Amino acid sequence: MKSTLEEQQAFVTVVDSGSITGAAERLGITVSGVSRALNRLEQKLGATLLRRTTRRLELTEEGETFLNHCRRILAAVEEAEEAMLDRHNQPQGRLRINAAPSFMQFVIVPVIGEFRARYPGITLELNTHDRFVDLLEQRVDLAIRIGKLEDSSLHARLLGHSPLRLLASPDYLERRGVPQDIDELAHHSLMGFSQLEHLNHWPLIRADGKPLHITPTLAASSGSTLIELAVAGEGIVCLADFMTIAPRQKGMLVDVLPTLIERHTQAVNAVYYRQATLSLRARLLMDFLAEQLPGRYLQG
Repeated sequence: MKSTLEEQQAFVTVVDSGSITGAAERLGITVSGVSRALNRLEQKLGATLLRRTTRRLELTEEGETFLNHCRRILAAVEEAEEAMLDRHNQPQGRLRINAAPSFMQFVIVPVIGEFRARYPGITLELNTHDRFVDLLEQRVDLAIRIGKLEDSSLHARLLGHSPLRLLASPDYLERRGVPQDIDELAHHSLMGFSQLEHLNHWPLIRADGKPLHITPTLAASSGSTLIELAVAGEGIVCLADFMTIAPRQKGMLVDVLPTLIERHTQAVNAVYYRQATLSLRARLLMDFLAEQLPGRYLQG
C-alpha cells in the first residue's frame, strides 16, 4: 500500500515542528490524527522513521532518506497547483518570507500593505530570525539577507545597499560632549550587540590602520532595543541606515563623526534555494521590493 500526500505532509511537518503537538497546530488537526498518520506511514513503509523519546523526536537513517523524498514530492505538487493558478494570472497561496527582525520591522512591514492590496489572493507568512536559516528545511520561499552571501546553493537578487551610521541622541551629546575623533570614543558609552559580534565592527579606521572593534558598555541582542536605548540617551550606537530613518527625521538621533565614517554599505539581497522553482508569488514579491525599497529604504 502506497503512502498518501497527507501522511507525507504530516511526517514533514512533525520534523519541521519538532513535535507531534506542534505539527497538529500547524496542520489544524488533532494530535491523535497526526500520530495515526505517522503510524500508518511507518506500517506501509515497514520502517521506523522517527524515534520517540520523552523529550524529543529523532530521525532514523530511513527517516532522513524518506524526508528528502517527501520534501521534493510535496514541493512538486505545490508547484503544479501554482502553475494552474498562474495560467489564469491569479496568484494565490501561501508565501513564506524570512528576514532579520530589524529588516522585517523597519522595511518589510511598512510596505507589505500595498503588496497585499495588489495581490489579495496571496497569504503571507512573515518569519524572523537573527541568524541565517536553512531555507529548504524551514520551507522558506524567499529570504532577505543582509551582508556578504557565502551559500552557493542560493540564487540572489540585489535589492540595494544600506550604509552604516554612528548615532546618538542630542540629549546624550549635550551631557557627554560631541566626540571629535576616534580616540574620544573611549570616553563615551558605546552600545553594541550581545550575540552578533561581527556587528560590533564599526566603520572607523584607527590610527594603526585597523578597523575599530568595540567592546560594548551596554549590549543588546536586537537592533530595535539599541535604537530605543540610543533615543533614551544611553550612548552612541552603530546601526544600518534603514533602521533609523524615522528617529533621524524627527531629530531624535543625530550623526556622530560623519566625516570620519568609512564608506561601508551592506548588500541587501532577496534569496531563494537554487534548486527550487521560483513561484509566481515569490517573483511578484521580489519585483515589488525592487520597486519600493531603493531610494526609500536602501541605496542603489
